[in-house]
Amino acid sequence: MKIYPIVEGQGEVAAVPVLLPRALHDEAQCFDVQVGRPIRRKQYEFHREDSLGGAVKLASLQQDCAGILVLFDGEDDCPATTGERVRAWARIAAPNVPCEVVLAYREYESWFLAGLESLRGHFSIAAEAQAPATPESRRNAKGALEEFMGPGASYSPTIHQAPISATLDLGLVHRRSRSFRKLTKSIGSLLMCIGKSPATWPPRHWLAP
Repeated sequence: MKIYPIVEGQGEVAAVPVLLPRALHDEAQCFDVQVGRPIRRKQYEFHREDSLGGAVKLASLQQDCAGILVLFDGEDDCPATTGERVRAWARIAAPNVPCEVVLAYREYESWFLAGLESLRGHFSIAAEAQAPATPESRRNAKGALEEFMGPGASYSPTIHQAPISATLDLGLVHRRSRSFRKLTKSIGSLLMCIGKSPATWPPRHWLAP
């Protein structure tokens, strides 16, 4: 069985199949739940019922689809309001398949800012890099991340998103990012719906000491 992600950017197409198995397999120990090939849509299509519904329908028609995760950048949208609207559209498109909606507020890269210390010494991130006090408040998180990279280095989603997703301290991000906690909750909800709920979720070591 597979969870099929619907994502926004080319970087997420590569990164989400790296990030989700870290939660599903390394943490939840749900080894028989895999991640399907992401379905990509443009930002504006997440705000249209016809296009979003079409993507959800496409995911639901995959023979091994057990659940769907819609994940896109929240930018300036209210995550709660927009998320509920998109989730309602998804339920109409695929009423018999569990579906969760998560907005990475403001961008997927905001999660990288939240766990910045775990990236020190990798991807040209400076050894003294310190996460912003409120990592989700920064607009242009991609540019903000680049500020912590060494001279001459630049950030590219298609190059960096997947390997950073593999390196990031997810517990650190969970403690600092509200939208990542929403992702964690959504993963737990999907696992519960398909009968694979772990004994403890989120992982204890992700919680504040």
